Amino acid sequence: MTRQNYLFTSESVSEGHPDKVCDRISDAVLDAFLAEEANARVACETFATTGMVVIGGEVGLTDRERLKNYMGRIGEIARDCIRDIGYEQEKFHWNTCHVLNFLHEQSAHIAQGVDRDGAGDQGIMFGYATDETPELMPAPIQYAHAILRRLAEARKSGAEPTLRPDAKSQLTVRYEGGKPVAVDSIVLSTQHELESQTSHDIRQIVEPYIREVLPEGWIHDKTEWHVNPTGTFVIGGPDGDAGLTGRKIIVDTYGGAAPHGGGAFSGKDPTKVDRSAAYAARYLAKNVVAAGLARRCCLQVSYAIGVAKPLSIYVDTYGTGEVPDEVIERAVSQVMDLTPRGIREHLTLNRPIYSRTAAYGHFGRAPEADGGFSWERVDLAAELKAAV
Repeated sequence: MTRQNYLFTSESVSEGHPDKVCDRISDAVLDAFLAEEANARVACETFATTGMVVIGGEVGLTDRERLKNYMGRIGEIARDCIRDIGYEQEKFHWNTCHVLNFLHEQSAHIAQGVDRDGAGDQGIMFGYATDETPELMPAPIQYAHAILRRLAEARKSGAEPTLRPDAKSQLTVRYEGGKPVAVDSIVLSTQHELESQTSHDIRQIVEPYIREVLPEGWIHDKTEWHVNPTGTFVIGGPDGDAGLTGRKIIVDTYGGAAPHGGGAFSGKDPTKVDRSAAYAARYLAKNVVAAGLARRCCLQVSYAIGVAKPLSIYVDTYGTGEVPDEVIERAVSQVMDLTPRGIREHLTLNRPIYSRTAAYGHFGRAPEADGGFSWERVDLAAELKAAV
Protein backbone atom coordinates (compact mmCIF):
# COMPACT_ATOMS: atom_id res chain seq x y z
CA MET A 1 0.00 0.00 0.00
CA THR A 2 1.46 3.38 -1.02
CA ARG A 3 1.97 5.80 1.86
CA GLN A 4 -0.56 8.61 1.98
CA ASN A 5 0.88 10.99 4.59
CA TYR A 6 4.55 11.95 4.45
CA LEU A 7 7.16 14.64 3.75
CA PHE A 8 9.15 14.63 0.51
CA THR A 9 12.02 16.93 -0.50
CA SER A 10 13.46 17.87 -3.89
CA GLU A 11 16.06 20.42 -4.95
CA SER A 12 16.77 22.48 -8.05
CA VAL A 13 19.78 24.51 -9.17
CA SER A 14 19.84 27.61 -11.34
CA GLU A 15 21.31 28.12 -14.79
CA GLY A 16 24.31 29.76 -13.10
CA HIS A 17 25.18 26.74 -10.98
CA PRO A 18 28.62 25.47 -12.12
CA ASP A 19 27.26 22.12 -13.34
CA LYS A 20 24.43 23.84 -15.18
CA VAL A 21 26.85 26.23 -16.91
CA CYS A 22 28.53 23.10 -18.26
CA ASP A 23 25.22 21.47 -19.26
CA ARG A 24 24.28 24.65 -21.12
CA ILE A 25 27.55 24.81 -23.05
CA SER A 26 27.35 21.11 -23.97
CA ASP A 27 23.78 21.48 -25.22
CA ALA A 28 24.64 24.67 -27.11
CA VAL A 29 27.40 22.79 -28.93
CA LEU A 30 24.86 20.06 -29.72
CA ASP A 31 22.36 22.61 -31.05
CA ALA A 32 25.00 24.23 -33.24
CA PHE A 33 25.85 20.92 -34.90
CA LEU A 34 22.18 19.94 -35.31
CA ALA A 35 21.49 23.31 -36.92
CA GLU A 36 24.28 22.51 -39.37
CA GLU A 37 23.11 18.93 -40.03
CA ALA A 38 20.04 17.16 -38.63
CA ASN A 39 21.90 13.85 -38.33
CA ALA A 40 24.98 15.28 -36.62
CA ARG A 41 26.49 13.10 -33.92
CA VAL A 42 27.50 14.80 -30.69
CA ALA A 43 28.64 13.59 -27.28
CA CYS A 44 30.00 16.74 -25.67
CA GLU A 45 31.31 17.13 -22.11
CA THR A 46 32.28 20.42 -20.46
CA PHE A 47 34.35 21.21 -17.39
CA ALA A 48 34.46 24.70 -15.86
CA THR A 49 36.57 26.22 -13.11
CA THR A 50 38.10 29.59 -12.23
CA GLY A 51 38.77 31.43 -15.48
CA MET A 52 38.61 28.33 -17.65
CA VAL A 53 36.25 26.11 -19.66
CA VAL A 54 37.40 22.78 -21.11
CA ILE A 55 35.27 21.07 -23.77
CA GLY A 56 35.80 17.48 -24.95
CA GLY A 57 34.05 14.51 -26.47
CA GLU A 58 33.18 13.44 -29.97
CA VAL A 59 31.26 14.93 -32.85
CA GLY A 60 30.44 13.88 -36.38
CA LEU A 61 29.20 15.43 -39.63
CA THR A 62 28.93 13.68 -42.98
CA ASP A 63 31.44 16.16 -44.45
CA ARG A 64 34.76 15.90 -42.61
CA GLU A 65 36.13 19.13 -44.04
CA ARG A 66 33.05 21.00 -42.86
CA LEU A 67 33.52 19.40 -39.45
CA LYS A 68 37.09 20.72 -39.21
CA ASN A 69 35.99 24.21 -40.15
CA TYR A 70 33.13 24.12 -37.65
CA MET A 71 35.45 23.39 -34.73
CA GLY A 72 36.56 27.02 -34.80
CA ARG A 73 33.16 28.13 -33.53
CA ILE A 74 33.27 26.22 -30.24
CA GLY A 75 34.91 28.99 -28.22
CA GLU A 76 32.37 31.53 -29.43
CA ILE A 77 29.49 29.19 -28.52
CA ALA A 78 30.82 28.74 -24.97
CA ARG A 79 31.32 32.47 -24.42
CA ASP A 80 27.82 33.26 -25.68
CA CYS A 81 26.38 30.81 -23.13
CA ILE A 82 28.36 32.32 -20.26
CA ARG A 83 27.33 35.84 -21.27
CA ASP A 84 23.65 34.90 -21.51
CA ILE A 85 23.74 33.26 -18.08
CA GLY A 86 25.19 36.50 -16.74
CA TYR A 87 28.76 35.86 -15.63
CA GLU A 88 30.95 38.95 -15.64
CA GLN A 89 32.90 38.22 -12.46
CA GLU A 90 36.57 39.08 -12.14
CA LYS A 91 37.59 35.40 -12.15
CA PHE A 92 34.84 34.05 -14.42
CA HIS A 93 33.91 36.43 -17.21
CA TRP A 94 32.53 35.48 -20.61
CA ASN A 95 35.03 37.71 -22.39
CA THR A 96 38.21 36.73 -20.55
CA CYS A 97 37.90 33.07 -19.56
CA HIS A 98 40.04 30.56 -21.45
CA VAL A 99 38.12 28.06 -23.60
CA LEU A 100 39.98 24.87 -24.52
CA ASN A 101 38.43 22.67 -27.21
CA PHE A 102 39.33 18.98 -27.30
CA LEU A 103 36.39 17.70 -29.36
CA HIS A 104 37.30 15.00 -31.88
CA GLU A 105 35.60 12.93 -34.57
CA GLN A 106 33.13 10.26 -33.46
CA SER A 107 34.43 6.74 -32.97
CA ALA A 108 33.72 4.59 -36.01
CA HIS A 109 33.00 1.64 -33.70
CA ILE A 110 30.18 3.54 -32.00
CA ALA A 111 28.90 4.95 -35.28
CA GLN A 112 28.54 1.54 -36.94
CA GLY A 113 25.80 0.41 -34.55
CA VAL A 114 23.90 3.67 -34.71
CA ASP A 115 24.13 3.79 -38.49
CA ARG A 116 22.16 0.52 -38.55
CA ASP A 117 19.42 2.28 -36.53
CA GLY A 118 20.45 0.57 -33.33
CA ALA A 119 20.80 2.15 -29.90
CA GLY A 120 23.95 4.17 -29.30
CA ASP A 121 24.58 2.34 -26.02
CA GLN A 122 23.09 -0.19 -23.66
CA GLY A 123 21.12 1.07 -20.69
CA ILE A 124 17.87 1.52 -18.82
CA MET A 125 15.71 4.64 -18.94
CA PHE A 126 12.74 5.72 -16.83
CA GLY A 127 9.80 8.05 -17.36
CA TYR A 128 7.33 9.19 -14.73
CA ALA A 129 4.12 11.19 -14.40
CA THR A 130 1.72 11.96 -11.58
CA ASP A 131 -1.52 13.90 -11.40
CA GLU A 132 -0.45 15.99 -8.40
CA THR A 133 0.36 19.07 -10.53
CA PRO A 134 -1.16 20.45 -13.76
CA GLU A 135 2.11 19.57 -15.55
CA LEU A 136 1.76 15.95 -14.33
CA MET A 137 5.04 16.30 -12.43
CA PRO A 138 5.94 15.71 -8.78
CA ALA A 139 5.20 18.92 -6.87
CA PRO A 140 8.50 19.30 -4.97
CA ILE A 141 10.74 19.40 -8.05
CA GLN A 142 8.25 21.32 -10.19
CA TYR A 143 7.99 24.20 -7.73
CA ALA A 144 11.69 24.13 -6.82
CA HIS A 145 12.37 24.78 -10.52
CA ALA A 146 9.69 27.46 -10.67
CA ILE A 147 11.28 29.45 -7.85
CA LEU A 148 14.68 29.62 -9.51
CA ARG A 149 13.27 30.32 -12.95
CA ARG A 150 11.29 33.25 -11.52
CA LEU A 151 14.34 34.64 -9.71
CA ALA A 152 16.37 34.37 -12.93
CA GLU A 153 13.69 36.36 -14.76
CA ALA A 154 13.78 39.06 -12.08
CA ARG A 155 17.60 39.19 -12.21
CA LYS A 156 17.83 39.39 -15.99
CA SER A 157 15.05 41.98 -16.31
CA GLY A 158 16.90 44.31 -13.96
CA ALA A 159 14.17 44.15 -11.32
CA GLU A 160 16.64 42.63 -8.83
CA PRO A 161 20.06 44.01 -9.82
CA THR A 162 21.96 42.63 -6.80
CA LEU A 163 21.13 38.99 -7.52
CA ARG A 164 23.75 36.93 -9.34
CA PRO A 165 23.46 33.76 -11.46
CA ASP A 166 24.37 30.94 -9.04
CA ALA A 167 21.49 29.66 -6.89
CA LYS A 168 19.89 26.59 -5.34
CA SER A 169 16.40 25.89 -4.03
CA GLN A 170 14.97 23.04 -1.99
CA LEU A 171 11.39 22.34 -0.95
CA THR A 172 10.04 19.92 1.63
CA VAL A 173 6.41 19.27 0.71
CA ARG A 174 3.84 17.70 3.04
CA TYR A 175 1.51 15.10 1.54
CA GLU A 176 -1.84 14.19 3.03
CA GLY A 177 -4.04 11.54 1.48
CA GLY A 178 -1.38 11.12 -1.19
CA LYS A 179 -1.69 14.75 -2.35
CA PRO A 180 0.68 17.69 -1.79
CA VAL A 181 -0.93 20.21 0.56
CA ALA A 182 1.78 22.42 2.07
CA VAL A 183 5.45 23.40 2.12
CA ASP A 184 7.02 22.65 5.50
CA SER A 185 10.47 24.06 4.68
CA ILE A 186 12.06 26.28 2.05
CA VAL A 187 15.82 26.43 1.42
CA LEU A 188 17.06 29.12 -0.95
CA SER A 189 20.69 30.05 -1.47
CA THR A 190 21.45 32.68 -4.07
CA GLN A 191 24.61 34.45 -5.07
CA HIS A 192 24.47 38.22 -4.57
CA GLU A 193 26.56 41.26 -5.42
CA LEU A 194 27.27 43.02 -2.13
CA GLU A 195 29.34 41.76 0.80
CA SER A 196 27.13 43.88 3.06
CA GLN A 197 23.92 42.01 2.17
CA THR A 198 22.77 39.74 5.00
CA SER A 199 20.59 36.65 4.92
CA HIS A 200 17.72 38.86 6.07
CA ASP A 201 18.32 41.25 3.17
CA ILE A 202 18.27 38.41 0.67
CA ARG A 203 15.08 36.97 2.13
CA GLN A 204 13.41 40.36 1.72
CA ILE A 205 14.32 40.20 -1.98
CA VAL A 206 13.38 36.58 -2.75
CA GLU A 207 10.35 35.92 -0.53
CA PRO A 208 7.79 37.75 -2.71
CA TYR A 209 8.88 35.74 -5.77
CA ILE A 210 8.71 32.45 -3.85
CA ARG A 211 5.21 33.25 -2.62
CA GLU A 212 4.23 34.23 -6.15
CA VAL A 213 5.04 30.82 -7.68
CA LEU A 214 3.89 28.47 -4.90
CA PRO A 215 0.21 27.47 -4.73
CA GLU A 216 -1.91 29.65 -2.48
CA GLY A 217 -2.01 28.45 1.09
CA TRP A 218 1.02 26.15 0.84
CA ILE A 219 3.21 28.51 2.88
CA HIS A 220 1.87 28.53 6.45
CA ASP A 221 2.85 29.97 9.81
CA LYS A 222 5.05 26.97 10.64
CA THR A 223 6.92 26.87 7.31
CA GLU A 224 10.67 26.97 8.00
CA TRP A 225 12.70 29.42 5.93
CA HIS A 226 16.44 29.00 5.33
CA VAL A 227 17.59 31.78 3.00
CA ASN A 228 21.37 31.97 2.45
CA PRO A 229 21.79 30.09 5.74
CA THR A 230 25.61 30.26 5.65
CA GLY A 231 25.57 34.05 5.25
CA THR A 232 27.52 35.82 2.47
CA PHE A 233 27.39 34.22 -1.00
CA VAL A 234 29.26 36.60 -3.30
CA ILE A 235 31.77 34.23 -4.93
CA GLY A 236 29.77 31.79 -7.03
CA GLY A 237 29.62 29.86 -10.26
CA PRO A 238 32.70 28.01 -11.54
CA ASP A 239 34.91 30.41 -9.59
CA GLY A 240 33.40 29.12 -6.35
CA ASP A 241 33.11 25.45 -7.29
CA ALA A 242 34.09 23.49 -10.38
CA GLY A 243 31.34 22.37 -12.75
CA LEU A 244 30.90 19.33 -14.96
CA THR A 245 28.31 18.22 -17.52
CA GLY A 246 25.82 15.61 -16.35
CA ARG A 247 26.13 15.86 -12.57
CA LYS A 248 22.55 16.98 -11.86
CA ILE A 249 20.56 14.04 -13.24
CA ILE A 250 17.99 14.00 -10.43
CA VAL A 251 17.46 17.76 -10.74
CA ASP A 252 17.00 17.23 -14.48
CA THR A 253 14.27 14.60 -14.03
CA TYR A 254 11.88 13.99 -11.11
CA GLY A 255 13.69 15.19 -8.01
CA GLY A 256 14.05 11.68 -6.65
CA ALA A 257 10.32 10.88 -6.82
CA ALA A 258 10.98 8.19 -9.45
CA PRO A 259 13.86 5.86 -10.39
CA HIS A 260 16.67 7.02 -12.63
CA GLY A 261 18.61 4.89 -15.10
CA GLY A 262 21.87 6.72 -14.40
CA GLY A 263 22.51 8.34 -17.77
CA ALA A 264 22.81 12.11 -18.13
CA PHE A 265 21.15 14.05 -20.96
CA SER A 266 23.06 17.23 -21.82
CA GLY A 267 25.49 17.24 -24.72
CA LYS A 268 24.12 14.02 -26.24
CA ASP A 269 22.44 13.89 -29.64
CA PRO A 270 19.14 11.98 -29.88
CA THR A 271 20.73 8.77 -31.20
CA LYS A 272 21.85 8.33 -27.59
CA VAL A 273 19.00 6.51 -25.85
CA ASP A 274 20.16 7.91 -22.50
CA ARG A 275 18.42 11.03 -23.71
CA SER A 276 15.87 10.13 -26.37
CA ALA A 277 14.45 7.04 -24.66
CA ALA A 278 14.16 8.89 -21.34
CA TYR A 279 12.16 11.54 -23.20
CA ALA A 280 9.99 8.83 -24.80
CA ALA A 281 9.40 7.18 -21.42
CA ARG A 282 8.25 10.49 -19.93
CA TYR A 283 6.03 11.08 -22.97
CA LEU A 284 4.34 7.71 -22.60
CA ALA A 285 3.99 7.91 -18.81
CA LYS A 286 2.49 11.40 -19.12
CA ASN A 287 0.00 10.24 -21.72
CA VAL A 288 -1.01 7.28 -19.56
CA VAL A 289 -1.89 9.67 -16.74
CA ALA A 290 -3.47 12.23 -19.09
CA ALA A 291 -5.67 9.44 -20.51
CA GLY A 292 -6.97 8.69 -17.02
CA LEU A 293 -5.52 5.19 -17.07
CA ALA A 294 -3.64 5.84 -13.81
CA ARG A 295 -2.96 8.63 -11.33
CA ARG A 296 0.76 7.77 -11.25
CA CYS A 297 2.85 5.95 -13.82
CA CYS A 298 6.49 4.90 -13.96
CA LEU A 299 7.72 3.38 -17.22
CA GLN A 300 11.08 1.68 -17.85
CA VAL A 301 12.62 0.76 -21.20
CA SER A 302 15.96 -0.96 -21.82
CA TYR A 303 18.30 -1.23 -24.81
CA ALA A 304 21.43 -2.96 -26.10
CA ILE A 305 24.04 -1.11 -28.17
CA GLY A 306 23.49 -1.58 -31.89
CA VAL A 307 20.06 -3.22 -31.35
CA ALA A 308 16.98 -1.27 -32.41
CA LYS A 309 14.15 -3.02 -30.56
CA PRO A 310 13.90 -2.31 -26.82
CA LEU A 311 14.73 -5.34 -24.71
CA SER A 312 11.94 -4.69 -22.22
CA ILE A 313 9.08 -2.37 -21.34
CA TYR A 314 7.92 -2.20 -17.72
CA VAL A 315 5.06 -0.18 -16.22
CA ASP A 316 4.22 0.44 -12.56
CA THR A 317 1.15 2.48 -11.67
CA TYR A 318 1.59 2.02 -7.91
CA GLY A 319 -1.88 0.56 -7.53
CA THR A 320 -3.55 3.60 -9.14
CA GLY A 321 -4.23 2.01 -12.53
CA GLU A 322 -7.70 1.65 -14.01
CA VAL A 323 -6.46 -1.41 -15.91
CA PRO A 324 -3.68 -3.92 -15.09
CA ASP A 325 -0.13 -2.66 -15.61
CA GLU A 326 0.62 -5.39 -18.13
CA VAL A 327 -2.24 -4.12 -20.30
CA ILE A 328 -0.66 -0.65 -20.32
CA GLU A 329 2.71 -2.21 -21.19
CA ARG A 330 1.21 -3.80 -24.29
CA ALA A 331 -0.64 -0.61 -25.21
CA VAL A 332 2.40 1.69 -25.14
CA SER A 333 4.29 -0.54 -27.56
CA GLN A 334 1.27 -0.45 -29.91
CA VAL A 335 0.92 3.33 -30.03
CA MET A 336 4.61 4.26 -30.39
CA ASP A 337 7.62 2.81 -32.17
CA LEU A 338 10.24 2.64 -29.42
CA THR A 339 13.22 1.93 -31.64
CA PRO A 340 15.77 4.78 -31.48
CA ARG A 341 14.80 5.90 -34.98
CA GLY A 342 11.09 5.62 -34.14
CA ILE A 343 11.54 7.82 -31.07
CA ARG A 344 13.52 10.45 -32.95
CA GLU A 345 10.94 10.67 -35.72
CA HIS A 346 7.85 10.58 -33.48
CA LEU A 347 9.16 13.34 -31.21
CA THR A 348 11.05 15.19 -34.00
CA LEU A 349 14.24 15.21 -31.95
CA ASN A 350 16.77 15.95 -34.71
CA ARG A 351 16.42 19.70 -34.20
CA PRO A 352 18.44 22.34 -32.33
CA ILE A 353 16.08 22.38 -29.32
CA TYR A 354 18.33 21.37 -26.44
CA SER A 355 19.97 24.47 -24.94
CA ARG A 356 16.65 25.41 -23.37
CA THR A 357 16.51 22.08 -21.53
CA ALA A 358 19.80 22.59 -19.71
CA ALA A 359 18.30 24.34 -16.66
CA TYR A 360 15.02 24.13 -14.73
CA GLY A 361 14.25 20.56 -15.73
CA HIS A 362 13.81 18.55 -18.90
CA PHE A 363 10.23 17.67 -17.93
CA GLY A 364 7.15 19.56 -16.84
CA ARG A 365 7.65 22.25 -19.48
CA ALA A 366 5.18 23.41 -22.13
CA PRO A 367 5.58 21.98 -25.68
CA GLU A 368 6.85 24.67 -28.05
CA ALA A 369 5.97 25.50 -31.63
CA ASP A 370 9.43 24.67 -33.01
CA GLY A 371 9.42 21.16 -31.52
CA GLY A 372 10.98 21.99 -28.17
CA PHE A 373 9.73 19.78 -25.34
CA SER A 374 7.73 17.68 -27.81
CA TRP A 375 7.83 14.87 -25.24
CA GLU A 376 5.50 16.94 -23.05
CA ARG A 377 2.61 16.63 -25.50
CA VAL A 378 -0.43 14.56 -24.48
CA ASP A 379 -1.51 13.71 -28.01
CA LEU A 380 -1.37 9.93 -27.45
CA ALA A 381 -4.01 9.84 -24.71
CA ALA A 382 -6.88 8.91 -27.01
CA GLU A 383 -4.85 6.19 -28.75
CA LEU A 384 -3.82 4.72 -25.42
CA LYS A 385 -7.42 4.61 -24.27
CA ALA A 386 -8.39 2.82 -27.47
CA ALA A 387 -5.49 0.38 -27.15
CA VAL A 388 -6.54 -0.81 -23.70
